Amino acid sequence: MVAALQFNLLTSLGMRDYHSLLDIGAGSLRGGRLFITYLQVGQYFGIEPNEWLVKDGIRNEIGQDMIRLKRPRFSYDDNFTATVFDRKFDFLLAQSIFSHASPMQIARCLSEARKVMKPTSIFAATFLQADENYTGDEWVYPGGVTYSLEFMNSLIKEHDLICLPIEWPHPSSQTWILITDPSHKDNLSL
Repeated sequence: MVAALQFNLLTSLGMRDYHSLLDIGAGSLRGGRLFITYLQVGQYFGIEPNEWLVKDGIRNEIGQDMIRLKRPRFSYDDNFTATVFDRKFDFLLAQSIFSHASPMQIARCLSEARKVMKPTSIFAATFLQADENYTGDEWVYPGGVTYSLEFMNSLIKEHDLICLPIEWPHPSSQTWILITDPSHKDNLSL
């Protein structure tokens, strides 16, 4: 269900098969299986700290033939190093990443994302919204952490980006936000 929600969101935002996608927290490719199949050869890129999860996803979700055919690229990094691919992306996705990350980790992710975003890039992300802001330094999993929309806005603004909350379903009631360059704000619509 989450895979279809992610895919439908990005295609509703204008993602087409010729666009490039950076999937931050690719995991076991539940969403990746849809994106890899849809996007043209070499247009899917995934960051995942747990290599075994991606290998499990290849084995159980999409198979080696699809990997050979579509040539997705992966980085097994726990520090959100988006620049490892040496390119800019049309779309970025961080589904259920900020809902487990510390403020320092989110700031690192935003800093890396900013370096690989075009002025027209759209970065879709989720977080658990509440009045209370997590103040720890560690990744929290299982379980999750919460942030206020104001706090997320301030973190995003520090990277010369803007945050637009959107109404989009999520099975664990996470809030979807779109992160983009301020010059691109008026071109976003669902």
